[in-house]
Amino acid sequence: MSLATLLLLADGRLPSGGHAHSGGLEAQIAAGRVKDVAGLDGFLRGRLATGGLVSAAFTAATCGDVRRCAELDAGLDARTPSPALRKASRAQGRALLRAGRAMWPLTGAAGREPHQPIALGVLAAAAGLTPGESAVAAAHGTITGPASAAVRLLGLDPYAVHALLARLAPECDRIAALAAGRYRDPVDDLPSAGAPLLDIGAEHHATWEVRLFAS
Repeated sequence: MSLATLLLLADGRLPSGGHAHSGGLEAQIAAGRVKDVAGLDGFLRGRLATGGLVSAAFTAATCGDVRRCAELDAGLDARTPSPALRKASRAQGRALLRAGRAMWPLTGAAGREPHQPIALGVLAAAAGLTPGESAVAAAHGTITGPASAAVRLLGLDPYAVHALLARLAPECDRIAALAAGRYRDPVDDLPSAGAPLLDIGAEHHATWEVRLFAS
């Protein structure tokens, strides 16, 4: 295990386009559901338990066997009912593969435009990480991206936001471990937790003429 490699893959400064996405937070702020750090806490916990679990599970499964990329990508597509979210995920996956190719030799198994968790699993495998480590990177990313966006959207105190992320670290580890334990499961048996409000919000958000984030 290389902690430095894991940190590199989980770093928000990785040029994969993640800074352009709020993880659905922008729409929820506009709807008045998230107004402060307490509201962000609830949002991040909900996102971690749903999309975070699914993303971590599919990332771990891909890392465990990149030959499964195509079926895993199709399975994740089926778990993403919002066309706007599918588009955003594939855009991030494409950007992530581009960054990964500059760092490690990648197989072509993922295709040109995979979902972001599939791309992350491919990069993790190429970097020599385990499914468990890749799941940590995936779960971590599902909360740090929206947390960073919250500072920009709501003008929150970044120290308070990072204190929240520190409190969520044990839950992030728990979700990652739960996801990683399923990495050998058939695609149909992998987690499929959904977040309907995020799906609905994503579709509304995609129609806005003016927005700070792409999703």
